[in-house]
Parts: sequence; structure tokens; C-alpha cells
Amino acid sequence: MAWLLRTQRRGAWWAAGLLGASYALCGWSVIKASCNPMWLDGLIAFPLLCLTGEWALRGRRPLLAPLVVAVCWTANFYTAYMATLGAALVLLVRVMPTREGARARLGVVGRAAGTTVLGIALAAPVPAPLFPSSGQAHPGWVKEFRPVSAADFFARLLPATYSFSSPAVFVGTGTLLLAAALPFHRAVPGRTRLAWAGLTVAVALSFQWAPAHLAWHLFATPNGSPYRQTFVLAGIVVIAAWTGLTAGLPGPRALAAGAVLLTAAALVAGASPLATTWGYGLFGGGLAVAGGAWWALLHRRLVPGAAALLAAVLAGQAAATSAYGHKGKLGGLDDYPSWGPAHSARAAALAGAEGWPAYRTDPGRPALTGNDPLLLGGEGGLYYSSHTSAVFTRTMVALGAGWTSRGRNVQSIDNPVVDALFAVGARLRPDGTVRRAEVPPLVTTRPPGAPGAYGDSPFANQELLLGARVYEDPLAPGVCRAGTEAYLWAPQYDATARLADGPAFRLHGNAPRNRAALQPLGVSRGVSSALVFDAAPPARWLLSCLDRTRLGTAVSALRATAATSLRVGPSGIRADLPPGATGTAVLSVPAIAGWTCNDRPAATHLGLVAVPLTPGTTRITCTFRPPGLLPGTAVAGAALLVLVAIRLSARSRGEALITRSDESALPA
Repeated sequence: MAWLLRTQRRGAWWAAGLLGASYALCGWSVIKASCNPMWLDGLIAFPLLCLTGEWALRGRRPLLAPLVVAVCWTANFYTAYMATLGAALVLLVRVMPTREGARARLGVVGRAAGTTVLGIALAAPVPAPLFPSSGQAHPGWVKEFRPVSAADFFARLLPATYSFSSPAVFVGTGTLLLAAALPFHRAVPGRTRLAWAGLTVAVALSFQWAPAHLAWHLFATPNGSPYRQTFVLAGIVVIAAWTGLTAGLPGPRALAAGAVLLTAAALVAGASPLATTWGYGLFGGGLAVAGGAWWALLHRRLVPGAAALLAAVLAGQAAATSAYGHKGKLGGLDDYPSWGPAHSARAAALAGAEGWPAYRTDPGRPALTGNDPLLLGGEGGLYYSSHTSAVFTRTMVALGAGWTSRGRNVQSIDNPVVDALFAVGARLRPDGTVRRAEVPPLVTTRPPGAPGAYGDSPFANQELLLGARVYEDPLAPGVCRAGTEAYLWAPQYDATARLADGPAFRLHGNAPRNRAALQPLGVSRGVSSALVFDAAPPARWLLSCLDRTRLGTAVSALRATAATSLRVGPSGIRADLPPGATGTAVLSVPAIAGWTCNDRPAATHLGLVAVPLTPGTTRITCTFRPPGLLPGTAVAGAALLVLVAIRLSARSRGEALITRSDESALPA
């Protein structure tokens, strides 16, 4: 941001650094991006994309500019999209006072548009697959956008406030004061003052209008916070502040008028429950100190002290805002422990139990994060993404999985039947030991015929996919036969449950956000092991009793007709089947879009990838390629050719210019 500011207009390096720091420490950054680092990509992308606009304004760097756009869109296309919209608005405001005539202005806009399109095209292999996968994702949280009140909006201008669903637009009172003083700063041309003040207000109002809200968020209300574009407004406020500062320090009247505007906003914020005593104290004190510091800068000998005061105000307000953000997030969001000895021990245990591709290793439950297999190792079923496939969620839930994040964070199922279905041969226990099991390989076969369809009971669904009966009904309500293993399914139960003579287990069924997973309760001892709910029983629950002997027989039957050898690569699997294999080969992988098997789109078997076997088939080869990857790669290749052509054309023009210059120097 500091680089961008000094590119737009020359000014003191320390002032650019201070305003750049106020952008980096804005409320959106220290509250939103600090807990989800990928959002920082958008924070960085906005000034970078504005910089490409400056290059288009000056007709410079035609090769570097598309590469910068490509890097931003590759890093995080979602926030880069928002940053691109913001950079386009900034460029329009920059063009109006610096270029005269429609032709000159359109030329700048055309260069910027071409640069942006070319850069996005270079990044196409990344976003192109994301659009179809977004349509195939589990719907998660669907809600109608409701703008926050004016009081809540203005409250987020103050430091030391927190709210998950309102825009954190705080950028430090020193910066806010400069931006608020801009309309009254007579050293700045009137048209420029109007343009930047108008843009700031227009962008702020667009946050509150549903059609503009959808445009900012790629025409879909987000699954989480509805103000993810707030960093763009923070950046525009910073640029507006710099525009006024570089025209000369605002005088006392302009500063006083700006302070009045901010005070009025703070008074409106008083009606919001988000405003805090600390926030008002820091805002009022910071406003007084910032006003005095900006005025003191009129005297050269006071510059170092005034700059230090401004930096101190910013640091203190940002620290308080960060602290309130942490407090609010810990009270309302899931939190995960920092990496420590427990993580290292679990990762080491998983590495020691690794046997892929002969079998999967699962990090087990309870989970440390929403993506333990990515963090710790193994190939378990726990997974979180905004693009979690609906097929994956439906299939795992049918088998008894729980979830958080309204279905986009699917939990691992601690159940030996499901482990057999997905070739989980090693599962980490909560005590750090590994439970091993003899399981079928990744590719098994099922007999000919239609497989049926899943129903309401996860136990019946597991048996349907396994192809054998392995559960018993309780002998009496809530009592399993002695020697069998009791499993409870109560997806909406949010308390502890246990066998009467066993330990309690916590189920997390806070619908619709959380769904409780199928819970093992231990080995039944008969009547003394009756099911006990430690809170009011839920409306829906099932208890079923697993017979390990039956499960062993079913596993042996699957292993007898399963693949005899496997070879797994980065994007596919090859399996050799026993001679005479018939029916359907089933790959223990959810049938998400993109799988092809034996050069045909993969079939499905109860939600898993499947290959109908024809007589004589002894080998299957399945590969995965994200839908959209090939078209995206083709677009990127074409964009690269355009970039090469631009480079060659520039070199050719340069050589022609040199030749003409040499010829003109020859004697007549």
C-alpha cells in the first residue's frame, strides 16, 4: 500500500508508511484475516491491482501488469475478484482529473481492462475448476442478506469493537481524520475532493444494498460474514487520506470539520450494542492526539515527535481492536489449539502406522482441527472446505457422519464397519495408540444387480454398502445383547450419553450448524448396560448392536473377490482384479465429479466411484481431473501466447525505432 501511495502522488515516505500500516492494521485485517490467513491475499491484492491501474494510466509495464493480476487471482480468486472491483473504481476516479477528453480516458480504461482480462486468463487453471465445484458443493448456510443498522455500521469505525456480521472498517483515527477532512481541504481541487469523497460514500452505501452486496460477493451471499469486501473500503479511505495529505497538510478548519464529522458518526454509533467504553475512550483520545499531531506537522522541528505520536495511536488502537476480536471469536467460533507436543505425538503415531495404498490411516476423533488428515497425516474422512462436495456430505451422513459448519466440515466416523468400507486399517485413538484392523483394499467388487438406495438408518445403510447383515436390534429398548458393541445414532442430541455401566460420551448435535456423529458406547454386558441419556432424549435416535463375528465374515467375503494389486498415482488408481470378476468394481472414494474409469465417466454405487464389469475385465484404471481444468489450461495457454506476442511486438518496435534513428544519421 505504501508503494502504491507514493506511485500515485509523491509524499513523505514516513507518511506513506504510516497510512500503509493503518491499512494493514485495519479492523478487517486484525479481526477477519488474522484467523484465516487466506483473506490476507485480498488485502495484498487490492493495492497491487491498483498499482496495475497506475501503470495503465501511464502506459507502462504491459508485461508485468498481467503477471501481477495473475498472481493475485491465483492466490485467492474470491478476494481478488473483490479487489479487482475496488481497483477498477479507484482507476475511474484517478482517470477523471488526470486525463482530458473521452478518447484519452477510454484509452486508459481499455489498457487496464486488457491487462486485467489477460492476467485472469493466465490464472484460469485455478479459478476455472472452482466455478463448477462451487455449484456441486454442499449448500451449507443459505440465508437472505440483511444490512446492519446505521448505528452498527458507524460503531465499526471505532476501535475495540467486534461483530461477526458487520463491516470492520476501522483504520485508525489518524487516517480517518485525514479522510474526513478531505472535503474541506481547499488545497485539493474541488473535483478531486468530490470524486474521492463520493467514491468513499458510494462504496460504503453499496455494502448496505442487496444487489450491490451480491455483486461484491460473486452473486452469492457468503456462508459466513456478509461483509468480506470491507478491506476494499479501508483501502479507499487510506488512498483518500493520502490524496489530501500530499496536497499539503490540512489546516485547522479542515481538521476541525473532519473531527466534527467523525464525532457525529460516533454519536450515531452510541445506539449500537457494539460500541464499547474502551472503544469510545480510544477513539476520542486518538482523535484529539491525531488532530494535534497533524497540526504540529506544520512545524518542521515537530515532525519526528508528531509522527511518533500518530504511530503510537495507531498501534494502541489496533492492539485493542485485535484483543476485542480475539475475545469475540473465542466466544462465538470454533477454536483450535496451537501446534504443540500433542500434535507432534499424533503426527508421529500416524506416520508409524502409515500403510497407503494397502490401507488408509485415520487421525481419529476427537479432531484437533477441521482438516486433521491435511495437518497431521493419514487419509481419513475428516474434511472441511467451502467446496465440500454435496455427494461426499450426503454419502458420509447416510453412513452416520457428523458435521460442523452446516455440512461443509464432515467428521470422521469412528466405526469398524465404515472403516472396512473405506479400507481404514489403522485408526488413531484419543490416548495416542493405534487401533489396527484387517480390512478390504481400496477396490472391491459387488455382485450383479441394482444396489438399492439409502434410507433413514445409518446402520441399515452401512449394511447395504457392505453387502451383509452385521448389526442386531436391541433385545429391549436401549439394551444390546452381551458381547456386542453398542452404537448410538442421535444426530440432533447435544449432551452426553452412556451405557449405564460405562463412561459418558459427548455428542454435538446443535442443528443446523452441528450434527452429532455416530457414537461408539462400548461393549454391552447385557441388562446392566442399558442406554442412558444424561439430558432429555432427542426426538430421533437409534441404538444398534454390532456383532464382530459377522463383520469379520463380511470382510473376508469382500477380500476374497477384491483387487489383487493396486497402484496409486497423483491423480488416479490402477487395480488388477481376480480372474472371472463380475458385477461392479467399487472404489472406496466418494463419486465427486471428475472421475473417469476405463476411459468412460465413472459410474456410482451408493455414492462411491464404481465400474460395471464386463466379461473378461481384469484391470480397471480410474483417474481424476477437476472439471474445468482443461478449459482453464487452454485459456491460460492462449493468454501466454498473447503475452509473448506483446513482448515480441515491443521488441520489434524498439528495433525499428533504432533502425530509423541510425538511417537518419547517415550522410545524404
